[in-house]
Amino acid sequence: MAEMADFVVQEPHPVNGDLFKEPMKKRRRSDRDQRFRAFPSVEQSALKEYEKLESRTRRVLSNTYQKLIQCVFLDDSIPNGLKYLINRLLALIEKPSLDPIYIGLFGSTGAGKSSLINAIIQQAMFLPVSGESICTSCIVQVSSGCCEQYEAKIHLLSDQEWKEELKNLTKLLHRTEELGREEADMWDGDDAVEEAIWKLQMLYGNGAERKTYEELLRVKPKVKIPTSRIITLKAEEAGELSVKLDPYIRTKRRDWDGDSAETQIWPLIKHVEVTLPKSELIPEGVVLVDIPGTGDFNSKRDEMWKKTIDKCSVIWVISDIERVSGGRAHEDLLNESIKACQRGFCRDVALVVTKTDKLHLPEYLRERKVGNQAIQNQREAVLERNETIKLQRNRILKEKLKRKLPADSKVLEASNLVYTVSAQEYWWQALLTEEETEIPKLREYIRRRLLEKKRRMVTKYVTEAFGLLLLTDSFNCTENLPNEHLHMSGLRRFVEEKIQLLEKAIDQCFAHIVQPLQEGVRNARASYRRILGACLVRSRGNQGFHQTLKAVCLKNGIYASRTLARIDLNEAITQPIYDQIDPVFGGIFRTGTPTGSALMPHIDAFKHSLQEKMTEIGIRNGWKYDSYKKSFLIQEISAILGSLEGHILRKKRRIYESLTSSVQNDLKPCYEEAAQITGKKACERMKDVIRRGVDRQVAEGMFERAQERMQHQFQQLKHGITEKVKGSIATMLTLASSQGDGLYKELADVKSEYKEMEKLHRSLREVAENAALRRGMQDFLLRMSPSKAGPPRT
Repeated sequence: MAEMADFVVQEPHPVNGDLFKEPMKKRRRSDRDQRFRAFPSVEQSALKEYEKLESRTRRVLSNTYQKLIQCVFLDDSIPNGLKYLINRLLALIEKPSLDPIYIGLFGSTGAGKSSLINAIIQQAMFLPVSGESICTSCIVQVSSGCCEQYEAKIHLLSDQEWKEELKNLTKLLHRTEELGREEADMWDGDDAVEEAIWKLQMLYGNGAERKTYEELLRVKPKVKIPTSRIITLKAEEAGELSVKLDPYIRTKRRDWDGDSAETQIWPLIKHVEVTLPKSELIPEGVVLVDIPGTGDFNSKRDEMWKKTIDKCSVIWVISDIERVSGGRAHEDLLNESIKACQRGFCRDVALVVTKTDKLHLPEYLRERKVGNQAIQNQREAVLERNETIKLQRNRILKEKLKRKLPADSKVLEASNLVYTVSAQEYWWQALLTEEETEIPKLREYIRRRLLEKKRRMVTKYVTEAFGLLLLTDSFNCTENLPNEHLHMSGLRRFVEEKIQLLEKAIDQCFAHIVQPLQEGVRNARASYRRILGACLVRSRGNQGFHQTLKAVCLKNGIYASRTLARIDLNEAITQPIYDQIDPVFGGIFRTGTPTGSALMPHIDAFKHSLQEKMTEIGIRNGWKYDSYKKSFLIQEISAILGSLEGHILRKKRRIYESLTSSVQNDLKPCYEEAAQITGKKACERMKDVIRRGVDRQVAEGMFERAQERMQHQFQQLKHGITEKVKGSIATMLTLASSQGDGLYKELADVKSEYKEMEKLHRSLREVAENAALRRGMQDFLLRMSPSKAGPPRT
């Protein structure tokens, strides 16, 4: 997701070429209409009204911008206030219509992620479906756009990124001392070793695993690598692109013969972006992301794995019906998804149970424990089992979320946290209707989420634009009120006092984390040996774990592969701290009900107090004759403080991960020492080095340092908030003051633009009321319509 600016309102800056640049051209009407093909007619009407509002607002802003530019173009110097205004207008004109909504499909190999995406986009077998021999090997993003063709962009690791991985792979495979036969067998059977050998052979051919890093740098890869590090594929039809794309995004068994050149480039692929033309099922602005469940050995791919999870506003944990009731992999996925709610942009987590058409009827009837009604056939059994799964998993997931998230989190308000889907039945409908496969329900969820986001965005956009037009029109007002300077001075003093109170409120808010941190540190000190011991033990003993442990050390305590559960020693030994702080941490960064520990309600209260004060001063001291100024100040404060939320969310991830990154940094020397160990008994010697290194760091205050670093990050956030608020509001008050040097000068008449903007602002409520009315009518008709019959009973 594109990084948002820290603030909509920024300090005026010197005029440069960008100030006079041409704003973006507006989208053609035919293109705009195509964006709504995925929506039913009722929702299309609402979206078209919001799109029309936004388009007309951009036109008004563009006309105003052009008038101002023409007015000041030949001036030797431009007043600071006008620079501020012109830059704000340009920023609003070029603001994206909608930041993409990323929906992450997060699951293990074979869980059915690709099959689910294929069903949602109505393209059977478009993405390769995991089977006995193949699986999706990288992050794949699927979205729709206004392009005429199907398109895929395969992004490769840069030359430097691949060299870093190549160095680690050769270190992993390097044996400097002769091993005994038993140890050699352990080494050859290691999962990390097998994957490293496979990657090198894919790129450089058989025997590559025996070459050194320096030798491999001189070997020409088997496949041509484009200098741009991007491979672009295009096709007129979905099936044609699917055939072209297939070799790039799937991996086969290691014993599979006849790999193509496309398959051979797999180790270099970072991620893949697929764009569909004008989809009737997936609206433009939504990105479905197929996320492998464990990350990657390559540092850049693993970093992208985490960042992709964190930028998803929605995560669907995908688990097939046979694995949903237990297993470490499923629990790991759920835990990682909940962490995304804590550290990232995620606001909604759901469990999507796949392959729900699978059911052995005699076995189900024998073990059936629910209901008194007799089951007549396979279809009835599937529907009953699916409903039972929903009730059970919904309760379990909600309890898990309650332990980690604040009680008033939005995700806990959802009535349904579990979907039971069947991609196969969606196509065949031998047992279930299309509706019963719940694929349409997922599409409806996607549409409603986009519609709501569009409504909020347009409302904010029009309101913000109206505030700027208010001020622009007032620039031509030459009337000075007699007590203007006193009014503004009093307001500045009030703002300074309120900022001091805000600082104290933020301190009190952040103080809530201290006690849980201290308790978590005590728990971590008491349990780290047990946790570390469990991480260093495998059911096979050292068999097949020798080089995996070395890979963990080479990556500073973390190892991720396509075949093994993710290993993160740093995260594991800090988990007791996270168990203590998670509910409080989530409470600090939540929105909604004001509480002593929540940050955003304090900022909202600060905003309302300023707005109320401005209204009060305006009424008491004569601003009733200058309503432009009062309205502008109120609107601009909303823009300044409203955009703080994005800034805080971006900082939240760094704060949350400061514990594990602090521990990882402290343990780096012992990881590096362990990674150098080779020869006989290497696995046990590596474990000893890690244990002794962790013991030494804990004795020297490793967990306490992690606590201090997290608290320091909180203080940095407080400082950033208050400094940005001070600077932006000071600039805004200077702009609004008629006493500034050359701040107000006669400009082109923008009365017509102001009146048009005033109409658009008034029409916001009408558009919202129309949308609500249409939605009510649609719901009524759906309730009155007869339900569809199911397939014939079998």
